[in-house]
Order: sequence, then structure tokens, then C-alpha cells
Amino acid sequence: MFDPQKLLEQFLGGSKSPDGKPQQGGMSPDFVKGLATGGMAGGLAGILLGGKTSKKLAKGAVKIGGTAALAGLAYKAYTQWQASKNAPASTGAPPMKDITPKPEGTPFLPASAQQRDSMSLAILRAMIAAAKADGHIDAEEQRRIFGKLDELGLDTEEKAFVIDELRRPLDIDAVVAAATTPELALEIYAASVLAIDPDDPAEQSYLAMLASRLKLDPGLKAAVEKEAAKTVA
Repeated sequence: MFDPQKLLEQFLGGSKSPDGKPQQGGMSPDFVKGLATGGMAGGLAGILLGGKTSKKLAKGAVKIGGTAALAGLAYKAYTQWQASKNAPASTGAPPMKDITPKPEGTPFLPASAQQRDSMSLAILRAMIAAAKADGHIDAEEQRRIFGKLDELGLDTEEKAFVIDELRRPLDIDAVVAAATTPELALEIYAASVLAIDPDDPAEQSYLAMLASRLKLDPGLKAAVEKEAAKTVA
């Protein structure tokens, strides 16, 4: 049976333990090595995003380590943005130690399996859409990807999901419609930032449009981008 959480964990570089719960930092050495070189061992993310972002994503995936950490990235950006709105003017004091609480049990990482499935689907579709924003995945690239998907350990439903999403025309309306809560909107944007090439004008335009359509506050948008940049520094 198709497991959206499992597929997203594979995409982000996390893994699931035998009891089915996501683990942070669950990337195997082969996954890391392959993703860094853009090779087959790079798994789903390396195949879908191709060489243009594989090295960037390799650095980020090691630090992201799965869905829980992606939620944590968005949650941290949100809490820091909230704090900055209420903070007094800077006095030149040294920065405070990061004491941001973990996102588990918050709307950024709900306890309900059904809610997590919906969240995972929305984020997966957003990342694949962002990867298509510059027209990189053309018909020839799709054929190459479809061939390599056979070499991964995806079941029939997982493979069908990926193929269907790749074949769909880029539809930012669908990405935005999936953002049913402010928290999910922020996670969708964070995941999209991680899936684009920061130096590509077309992809930057897509991100700007996505942030606008998601109605993200400019300060909150900047906070997410700042946190995302730390994963690939």
C-alpha cells in the first residue's frame, strides 16, 4: 500500500525504523555518497532533481534527515519570526542559545497519521513541482527518470505516484490549494526552497510567485530562506 510518509522520508534523506516511525538522520552511507555524486545510489531525490542540484541537496539532506527535521526547519523559522516581531531593538548583545521547542505534536508535525499522510503528499507534490519550475524535466528527462525508477526499491503504487506527478504540467494552483493550513503552507515553501537552484532566474521567479500565492509575510519568507540556507552551507 502506498505510504506517503515513507516516500517523503526517502525523498528527504530520512528513513523509518522497523516500527514504521520516521528517524532523523537516517541516510545510509551509500545514499549520501550517491546523492553527492548525482549517481544511482543517490535515490529518488538525486534522480528527480538531476545533477544541477544534487550536490546542494546532498549537503542539505544530511542535515535535514527526514520529515521531522523539515517540519523543525519551518517551525524554527516561524518561532524566530514571531520573536523578532516582539523583540526590542538590538543592543549588540551576543545571540541567545537556540531553545526552539521540537515540532512534534504541533500543527507543523501532527500526531495523526492521516494528517501526516496529507502533509507528506502536499510536500512531495510541491518539491516535484519546484523541480520542474525551470523546464528541466522535459520529455527526454522523463524517459531517463522512468528507466532509473525501475532500479529503486519503490513499489508499484509509489512508482506510479512519482511518474504521474512528473507527467503533470506544472500547476502552482494545485500546490497552493494543498496548503490547507498556515503551517503546511510554510512547510510547502520550505520544501520548495530546498528543491530549487538558487542561481536559476526561472526557479527564483517560481519561488517568488509561490510565496505570494501562499500569502507568506515577507519577514516569514526570509526566515524560512535563512534556515534553509543553513542546510546547504
